Amino acid sequence: MEDVIEVYHRPPDPACPVVCVDEGGKQLVGDVREPLPVRPGSVAKQDHEYERQGVANLFMAFEPLAGQRVVEVTDRRTAVDFARFLKRLLDEVYPEAERVVLVTDNLNPHAAGSLYEAFAPAEARRLYERLEWHYTPKHGSWLNMAEIELSVFARQCLHRRIATETTLIRELAAVEAARNAARAKIHWQFTTVEARQKLAYLYPSTSP
Repeated sequence: MEDVIEVYHRPPDPACPVVCVDEGGKQLVGDVREPLPVRPGSVAKQDHEYERQGVANLFMAFEPLAGQRVVEVTDRRTAVDFARFLKRLLDEVYPEAERVVLVTDNLNPHAAGSLYEAFAPAEARRLYERLEWHYTPKHGSWLNMAEIELSVFARQCLHRRIATETTLIRELAAVEAARNAARAKIHWQFTTVEARQKLAYLYPSTSP
């Protein structure tokens, strides 16, 4: 926890941007009957019956100090999918960065081994050397600002029925573009000193 908090209080550095990465799922759901649109004196109506159309995975990368986020939809969230998403970040989103300071949770796919599953050893090593890994602790997902950003997307478009992956990608792209244009940032305020005071029960007791 303290490691991640200290990372969040680093000054902005374009050569080493701090980027939080997380993933979430979206159940694709279609209507059995055509919804009734809004009419004068009547709100839109949606039948309670629906059709399941599968599940899509969402990768979210969020640079809180720059107000930039990248969302990618995949069919699965395997180690290889995660590695390919990291490659896109490094080569397309942050090609000029010396390294990307990566904050993520400690799921098994979120490790250097995923790069070696997806790419040849030389390429995996190249990507790995441009990453500085920092992990949130177990049950500490609140420390990952990408999860906070995912919750914003959930309120803005993911809460409603979306039937196809194509529609999901279009909806997410619209929210991503709007929030990037607005440079919606997060300035982390919680400090290590405050963590030691408010979360004292997490620390082992020591003798004076």
